Amino acid sequence: MKQIENPYMRTFAEYAIITASMMLMAAGTYFFKFPNNFSFGGVAGFSTVVSALTSLSASDFTSIANIVLLFFGFAFLGRDFGFKTVYATLVMSAGLWIFERFCPLTHTITDQPLLELLFAVFLPGIGSAVLFNIGASSGGTDIIAMILKKHTSLNIGTVLMLVDVAAVVSSFFVFGPETGLFSLVGLAAKSLVIDNVIESINLCKCFNIICDDAEPICSYIIHTLGRSATVYKAQGAFSHHQKTIILTTMHRGQAVKLRNFIRRTEPTAFILISNSSEIIGKGFLSH
Repeated sequence: MKQIENPYMRTFAEYAIITASMMLMAAGTYFFKFPNNFSFGGVAGFSTVVSALTSLSASDFTSIANIVLLFFGFAFLGRDFGFKTVYATLVMSAGLWIFERFCPLTHTITDQPLLELLFAVFLPGIGSAVLFNIGASSGGTDIIAMILKKHTSLNIGTVLMLVDVAAVVSSFFVFGPETGLFSLVGLAAKSLVIDNVIESINLCKCFNIICDDAEPICSYIIHTLGRSATVYKAQGAFSHHQKTIILTTMHRGQAVKLRNFIRRTEPTAFILISNSSEIIGKGFLSH
């Protein structure tokens, strides 16, 4: 997320992103996961199984379980329990309640379970990736992970994976092998979607520019693009001519502008451009 200097605007932007992300997760869960009984992904994964075995709807069970986990979070984590997690959990519950009351579903939207599985994975996956990228949590089983991280030495990733696997295995017995296999595919695809979306959000371009005259390029980087650069001297191995190397990193939109500027002003410059999705420092990810 582009950094905002004003703390009030930054807070507003963060909570707006959390709201949009949780509503996206709620939509993917309610419209595509619940009607097809797909059982993967924490509390929402178990909710379809519980709904089939009890009189509770999947949306109601998800909301109840999330609220209960919130209380556990306050009890075991105290002040370490983030308000963003509380807010995200409440937005998720509110979103499911709104969809269930105003858009009741009696059957699946389409008759293509594979197509609906894609949306059941993709929409919540995008929402989760955006939340992770700004340091927020969607609640649910993430709260269990936070408690275990503080009070035990258990491997959190393993514990959460076991919870997801348990939901998938139970779907085989409750809904049959077809739904169980779809849930298994969804579980595998979920982590891939989250990882790839986070990488795409943070993707930046790293430039190594070897040129004769660095001044106009550096001036453009600093004054037009608002970035900075590191400059150092080098020597050509064959010609032994003195060269200047400019090292800079920027977002993709800025990278296109810089590349076009260099082509116009110094067409003989040699440019190496690489991708990076994890850059830590001022103007990028915090330490």
